[in-house]
Amino acid sequence: MFWEAIMALLLAFLVWAYKALRPPPPLVHGSSGPRIKLRDGRFLSYKEYGVPEERAKYNIILIHGFGSCKHDDAFGQSELVEKLGVHVVAFDRPGYGESDPDPKRSLKSVALDIAELGDELGFGPKFYVVGCSMGGQLVWGCLKYIPHRLAGAALLAPVINYWWPSFPPKLAKTAFRQQFPEDQWASRVARYAPWLVYWWNTQKWFPPNSVIAGRANFSAPDLEILSKLDRSSVDMAYPTQQGVYESLHRDMIVAFGAWEFDPMEIDDPFPDGEGSVHMWQGDQDGLVPVTLQRYIAKKLHWINYHEMQNSGHMFLALKTAQDDVLHSLFA
Repeated sequence: MFWEAIMALLLAFLVWAYKALRPPPPLVHGSSGPRIKLRDGRFLSYKEYGVPEERAKYNIILIHGFGSCKHDDAFGQSELVEKLGVHVVAFDRPGYGESDPDPKRSLKSVALDIAELGDELGFGPKFYVVGCSMGGQLVWGCLKYIPHRLAGAALLAPVINYWWPSFPPKLAKTAFRQQFPEDQWASRVARYAPWLVYWWNTQKWFPPNSVIAGRANFSAPDLEILSKLDRSSVDMAYPTQQGVYESLHRDMIVAFGAWEFDPMEIDDPFPDGEGSVHMWQGDQDGLVPVTLQRYIAKKLHWINYHEMQNSGHMFLALKTAQDDVLHSLFA
C-alpha cells in the first residue's frame, strides 16, 4: 500500500510537471492589416508609414523590441521622414501581434524573413534596417546573413548576450552582475535550460524576468520620458495576443542562447564605403550595459558609435534622437 501511494504521488507530480513546463499552443489571431506569405507558409504582418513607397528615396525595415509590435512608430515624430523621403515598414516579428509564430525562430530565420519582406514590397536589391533594443540585437543577424541586401543599418540600444566569446570574461561578468538578480537567473535559464523558460517566467514562487514582470530597471532619464508618454492609445495586449511563450519567451531563448556566430567577428559589410552601420547607446541605460557596447564599438572599427549623454534605454522616444538617427543613417 505504501509503494502504491508513492507511485501515485510520483505520477501526479509528473503530470503536474508536464503541464507546468509545457508551453500552451499559440492562440488563434486575426488579421487587421497587410501580410505577406513567407517561404515556409507563415504569414508576416506589417505596417507602412512615412512617404509613399513610389516617392521614397530610402526604404527602412524597422525591427521592434521586446514586448512591442509593428504599431511602435519609432520615427513617427520626426519631420525628417517626410523631408528626406523615408518610407518605413514596421512588422510584427514571428509570434508577435498578427505574425505567425516560428517554432524554429533564430537570428538567421528572422534575417531571411526581413529579406523576403523587402522582396515582397519591391524594395529592390538593398534597403536599410533599423532595430530597437531586442530588435537591435537582431540586426546582428542581418549583418551576418544578408549583408548583401543592406544599404545601411542602425542598432539602437541593442540587447547584449553576455556569453559572446569575444567579451573579456571579467568585463562581461561585471556587467552581468550589475543586472537585477532575477534577470541574471532568467538569462541563465534561457541559455542553459530553454525548456524551462515558460515555467520560470510564469510561476509565482520567485521573481521572473523584471521586464516581463513590469519592474524593468529604468534609469531616471527613462522614467522622465515614460511619465510624459501618452500610453492611452497603445493596446498593450496586442503584441502578446498569441501568448507570451511564442513572443516574449522565445525572444529570450534566441537572445541569450548559444549563437552560431560572434558579432565581434563579423566583417565590414561596406568595405568600399557604399553604406554605413551605426550603433546608438544611452550612457545611463539600466537594461543594456554601456561598458559592453563600448567594447563592441572598439572591436569593430566600421561601427559608427553614438553614445547619448544623460540618456537611458528609451532615448528614441525623443524627437531629437529620432532626427539624429535619421541624419546619421542618410548622411
